[in-house]
Amino acid sequence: MANNKRGPEPGSQKAKHGGQAVREKYGPEFYSKIGKKGGETVKEKRGPQFYAEIGKKGGESTKRQQGSEFYSRIGKKGGERGRTASDSQE
Repeated sequence: MANNKRGPEPGSQKAKHGGQAVREKYGPEFYSKIGKKGGETVKEKRGPQFYAEIGKKGGESTKRQQGSEFYSRIGKKGGERGRTASDSQE
């Protein structure tokens, strides 16, 4: 598949160098700022329901690929992480 966009091939060393140059010039806050701006734009155009729909699709896809036991396993890990030593001694 041909890349019709200007600039280096995505994933190439030249592309990685360009990303590093942007990071050095603008800092990590830049990416946070443009990410939030993009998210707000999508929310304005498509509405918050869009995120609910794609989240549901992602969850269904994960369930198909990983199995329903996956959610049980990660839920237990999350619960363990939230506990402290004093919680288990009560």
